[in-house]
Amino acid sequence: MSLRSLLDDGVRHAPEYGGGSSNLLPMALVALRRLGADDHRLAEFAMRQRALLEPAPPPAPWPAGDPWAGRLGDPAAWPAYRALFVEWLGHEGGAAVLAQTLPTLMRGCGAAAFHGLIRTAYALEVGHAGELADGLAYWASRFLPLGDAPVPSARAALDPLAVLHKLRALPLGPRPSEALVIEHMDEVARHPGFARQASKVAIDDETLPRLARHAATLYAASGNFVALHLVTSARAFGVIEPFTDDAASARMQYWLAYAAAHRASGAQEGAPLPEPWTWDRIVEAARASDDAHVVKVVDACRELERTLGDGNWRAASTRALSGR
Repeated sequence: MSLRSLLDDGVRHAPEYGGGSSNLLPMALVALRRLGADDHRLAEFAMRQRALLEPAPPPAPWPAGDPWAGRLGDPAAWPAYRALFVEWLGHEGGAAVLAQTLPTLMRGCGAAAFHGLIRTAYALEVGHAGELADGLAYWASRFLPLGDAPVPSARAALDPLAVLHKLRALPLGPRPSEALVIEHMDEVARHPGFARQASKVAIDDETLPRLARHAATLYAASGNFVALHLVTSARAFGVIEPFTDDAASARMQYWLAYAAAHRASGAQEGAPLPEPWTWDRIVEAARASDDAHVVKVVDACRELERTLGDGNWRAASTRALSGR
């Protein structure tokens, strides 16, 4: 089966499985294709991933006349959001729909550990309308704002990495091992000191590159699962940003989600980085991997190196593939 056929087949699958894990199959398929996997390998990967997935819930129409944002953050609304976005995209196309929805959706860009954002970005890159509808539906149904965007302080416009360091001092309660990533992020965002510290950052054209490079270094040093999502979300935001009509606002919303996830991760910096493999070795190993997170982070690192240049992209990819 071709990539497009496999993505078409995704209509059969729910956006989550196992009590809150995201369906990564469509994203990983696009990543694998970009890494050079052929149709046979894509079909093999899909067959193994489908064993984890759950059937899509029954179709549900979007009530005529209801505002599109009326059920944001309601996981049960995913079938209705799917129907809404399929129809909306069919009438107006992706760019127009994104222009109307991103100003709202970016407030919840950390939804489902960034997977609404990431899935939407992959769908945009491959140009698959059905997958774009599913990505937007997942983003909307799992929408969760992580605090209101603060007004940056003109007196203390700090480098984002300095603010991340300050946020490490925020005291948090015990973390149940079964809690989802987004639940930890929400706890951070609700802390009274979070907005105060986050508002001190200076947001500019270099913010995303600095955050992406930092995420790669943090993941390479720690192997932390949340840090992996900082890498893949940074890549996804770079894809989404050109479709926003207010880049400054979108960057601030992404920064808030990134900062909350960074604090929630508990990842430690400073450990020695793994000796990086060559890209040829990395790509070959990633194509053979059955771990969707590994495939996505390798693809993200390679694309980030292509767009941003120097960074610990190969070290982060090596960490994902070798575990050390």
